[in-house]
Amino acid sequence: MRHTRPSPRTDRRRARLAAVASAALLSLAVGTLPAGAATAAPLPATASSTTTASRLDREALRASLEAFHRAGMYGAYSSVRDGSERWRGAAGVADIDTGRPVRADFEHRIGSITKTFTSVAVLQQVAKGRIGLDAPIGDYLPELVPGERGRQVTVRMLLNHTSGIADYILPAFPKLATDPGQALDEGRFRKLEPAELVRLGLAAAPQAPRGKHAYSNTNYIIAGLLLKKVTGQDPESYITQNVIRKAGLRHTYFPRSTRVSGPHAKMYESFYGYIEPARDYSVYDMSWAGTAGALVSTTDDLNDFYRRLLSGKLLGAAELREMKTTVPMHEPEPGEEVVARYGLGLYSLKLPGGGGSWYWGHDGGVFGAGTWALSTEDGRRQVAIGYNLMKYERFGEDGKPLPDPIGAALFGYMDGAVSGTPAKPAPTATSPVPPRLVTPEQLRR
Repeated sequence: MRHTRPSPRTDRRRARLAAVASAALLSLAVGTLPAGAATAAPLPATASSTTTASRLDREALRASLEAFHRAGMYGAYSSVRDGSERWRGAAGVADIDTGRPVRADFEHRIGSITKTFTSVAVLQQVAKGRIGLDAPIGDYLPELVPGERGRQVTVRMLLNHTSGIADYILPAFPKLATDPGQALDEGRFRKLEPAELVRLGLAAAPQAPRGKHAYSNTNYIIAGLLLKKVTGQDPESYITQNVIRKAGLRHTYFPRSTRVSGPHAKMYESFYGYIEPARDYSVYDMSWAGTAGALVSTTDDLNDFYRRLLSGKLLGAAELREMKTTVPMHEPEPGEEVVARYGLGLYSLKLPGGGGSWYWGHDGGVFGAGTWALSTEDGRRQVAIGYNLMKYERFGEDGKPLPDPIGAALFGYMDGAVSGTPAKPAPTATSPVPPRLVTPEQLRR
C-alpha cells in the first residue's frame, strides 16, 4: 500500500464519516424512529372505513404498508390488532437478488425491544425483594461498576437511561468511523462478553450527565448481569423462562447461533450510503447486543407481549406503575411540549393521529433490521412492524439530513395503524417524535 498524504477532500470525507458513525451509534442505541416526517402520509381513508363496523380498515392498512415499500423500503411485515380483531400484511421483498417476497409471519431481529423484556425480568426480582429499584448498582456488582458510579448509579437509572453511562457500540466497532462495511464484516462472527461491553461503555465519554436521559445499551447489559447475580442463572435463560414463556410467546427467543432459526428476510445495512449497495447482515453473532438487543420475534408475538404486559399479566400493579413512570426523552425548547417520555424499558409517545393520546411501546434497530411496536395504554389497539433495510437516511454535503420519504412513510403507517384515524396528510406536518438520529452538525457543537 502506498503511503500518501490525505487530500483535503479525503480529510473532509473522513470527518463526515466519523460524524455519521457517531450518529449511527445513537441510531443503534435507541432504535429506528424516523428523525422527521415532513411528508408523512397517515393511513389513507377508504370507503371501507365508513361502511363497515370493523375497527380495522384492512384496505387502508394494506395501502399504507405498500406505500412504505414504494417509498424505498425493501420489505416490511406488520400485525395490527384491535380487541379480538387482527390484520397481518406484508409488502416488498425478503431478498433483493431473487425477489423472494416477505411474509407476515417472518421471524425478525427486534433489537432494542429486547429492553422491555429485560426490564420486566428485573422488575419481577424487584417484586420479590431481591433488587431495589433505587439501590446503587454497586451494592450488587461492585467489581463491575466500582467507585463513585457504583455508589451513585441506581438500578432505576439503568432502566430509564439516566445513569450517565456511555454506550459501548462505537468502542466495540471502532472502524465504523473509517470503514463501516469492514467494521461490520469483521464483527460478523466475533464473540463479545457482557463484562467487556460494560468496560467499554464505562470508559467512554457519556452523552449526558447522570440524571439526564441519554440512551445507552450499556445500561441493559449491566441489567442482564444484575439478573445473573441475583438469580444465579444466565440472564437469557431467566428471561426465556420467566418472561417469554410466561407471556405464552412461541416465536420469541435469544438466538443460539449466528442465524435466525425460522423463516426470515435478509437484513440489509446501508449505513447512510457508506455501504453501497446495502449488504446483508442477517447472519451475525448477536453477543454484541445481548440483553440490550439480541432477541428474535414476530410481529404477532410482539403484540401479544405488549398486550399482556400493559394489561397487568406479566407484572404486579406496583411494578407496572414503576415501569410507566417516565422521564423526558429530550429537552424541549421554551413553550414546546414533551411528546416522548421513557419509563423502565418502555416509552410513551404522542402522535398526530391520536388526538392527544399517549401510546406505549419501544422500537429497535440492529444491523439490517428495524422494528417498532406501539399500543394504546390498555393494550387494546396495537401495531408492530419489522423491515429489512437500515440507515436508509442520507446526509447532504453540509452534513444535514436530506428529505426522507422512507422514514416519512414509516411514520405515517404507524401513526394511522395505532390510532385508527384516517387523516389527510398536512403538507407541513413534522414528526412529534424527537430526533433519534444526531446529525453531524449537532455532534460538532
